[in-house]
Parts: sequence; C-alpha cells; structure tokens
Amino acid sequence: MIKNTLKRGFTLIELLVVIAIIGILASVVLASLNSARDKGEDAAIKSNLNNIRAQAELFYDDNGSYLNVCADSNVAQGVSAAGGECNDTADVWAAFASLSSATTSTYCVDSTGTATTTATASVTTGATTCP
Repeated sequence: MIKNTLKRGFTLIELLVVIAIIGILASVVLASLNSARDKGEDAAIKSNLNNIRAQAELFYDDNGSYLNVCADSNVAQGVSAAGGECNDTADVWAAFASLSSATTSTYCVDSTGTATTTATASVTTGATTCP
C-alpha cells in the first residue's frame, strides 16, 4: 500500500519572505506619514500667523498705532502657538516662525500684507517687515 500524505502549511522561507515584504511596506507608509505630519505642522504655523493679521488690524483701529500690537493677548497667543517672534513699532509690525518641514525656511507676515516663506538667514531678529 502506498501511503499518500498531503503537505499543508507554509515553509519557513515563505513565512520569512512575507514578513520581510510586510516590513518594507510598513516602513514606506511610516516615511510618508512623517512627511504629512510635517506639512500639517507647517499649515498650522502659517494659519496662526495669518490669523494675527486681522487681530493686528483690529488693534490698529482701536489704538491708531501698531505700537505694542505684539503685546496684545490675541496676537501674542497666535505668535506663541506658531512658536514664532513678533516685532512692532508705531507704524509697522512683523511676525515670523520657522517651518517644521524645512529647517532653513521661515514664514513671515507683516503689516504691509506680505505673507511669504523665506530663508531663515534672511529674517533678522527685531525685523518689522518681511524680506
């Protein structure tokens, strides 16, 4: 009599190959999630800085000057949330913050309506206008 045995299951090599493929796919997905997270942080920074423009104009309407606009609680809260810096004089103001996704980029908004991304080196401490 011939005994027929059926082999069922996977070999160790097959299992290792499947695990390796899953690992490679998981690393690709995680890399793209990090990129999306950085872009989300940048969008939040830009949004916070853009929102303080309206607050600064309300401050100007009430006081007739931009002097101490950075000390206004609404403006200061937006700048703080963006992790940035704000500078003002009687006539102008500017706020800027470093972006997360590009370590050499800074987003800047000012009283002239400028909202721009520039190289970090072009924004000087104490600047009251965007470069």
